[in-house]
Amino acid sequence: MHCVKLLGQRLSARNFDRQVAGFHVHVAARAGAGKAAIYRRFPSRLAFAEAAISTLGLQIALLEAEHPRLEDDVLALLLRARAVLRHPLARRILPDLHAEAARSPEMRAINDRVAAERREQAEALLNRAIRRGELPERVDHDFALDLLVAPLYWRMVVRGATPSRVNLAMQSRAITAGLKASLNEAVTQ
Repeated sequence: MHCVKLLGQRLSARNFDRQVAGFHVHVAARAGAGKAAIYRRFPSRLAFAEAAISTLGLQIALLEAEHPRLEDDVLALLLRARAVLRHPLARRILPDLHAEAARSPEMRAINDRVAAERREQAEALLNRAIRRGELPERVDHDFALDLLVAPLYWRMVVRGATPSRVNLAMQSRAITAGLKASLNEAVTQ
């Protein structure tokens, strides 16, 4: 059984390396540069992965404008995330990045840094809704930040489906209702 586990880890690690190498080629082609230029720019696959993950992660979170209602802010965030997650390369490499993070403390640290930056951006959305009176001050921020994009990520990356704008509007209504109900009970006790 131990041999099967080790073989699975090696195959997964090789798959991650292959995905990163493929991403190198894709980035080089899009930038009009050679693959060698990408390898010179980044000292390791982890350095390249960190740059790619940071860029991709923040693109998901950055909203172009504030909206008058929480539901509209959530819809804008979902539309932005869908645009990023729609790319076949993003769908293919994200699961490998998360699997690598489970095996590699270095990749876990990269994922955690990017998640913290992305969550900081999304925190502004929650704080605006609290100031407008749309969310209670006792909202569980940690849970709310998970809830904002997790259903979309699951649908697109795990299930491989791309929701329509109508689906995203429905998802925005459901997430908004969930956010309003997600009170931090520790604050009330």
